[in-house]
Amino acid sequence: MPKLGMENIRRRELIDATIITIGAEGYADTTIRKIAKQAGLSVGIISHYFGGKDALLRASMWDLMCQLHFAIAQRRKACRTPKGRLNATIEVIFSEEQSSTNIVKAWLAFWAQVPFSPELFHLQAIYSRRLLSNLRFDLSEIYDRKTATQLSTSIAILIDGYWLRTVLEGQKPDSDTAKKLIHEHLK
Repeated sequence: MPKLGMENIRRRELIDATIITIGAEGYADTTIRKIAKQAGLSVGIISHYFGGKDALLRASMWDLMCQLHFAIAQRRKACRTPKGRLNATIEVIFSEEQSSTNIVKAWLAFWAQVPFSPELFHLQAIYSRRLLSNLRFDLSEIYDRKTATQLSTSIAILIDGYWLRTVLEGQKPDSDTAKKLIHEHLK
């Protein structure tokens, strides 16, 4: 009989192992066997909890999105102004926790699979709507509606583009540069 509470522990171990394995191997070379080895668990446990690699990628990305949005919400609570909330959002997105090589590579692996999976497309839509909503809300208190909409879209493009350029150029993430670019864009 399984121990009470082990399911959450095993899921966490497998999600963490998936992110590490994708970071080391890339999504195409990530296998259930490699994830299981990284987690120190059996291949069968992955099938039991997730069913396969694609479901594990979905669960891993959902987990990363939830962590990101929770951190943004927590940081925004303390802010009293739209500029403060906007800065809080940008600070969290480019925080050390979000800038680890494995997390950035997991996001890129996810985005590469989005066009081929309705489930991943749906997750991306959730992420995008939430980010744009936060940005647009704050910017609409500073600018007119049209400008706020345009700026929120361009900031989201800068954020996603920054991560893409960093990985494609083999650079270590430089969060200070990314934040500076976004703040210059808002001037």
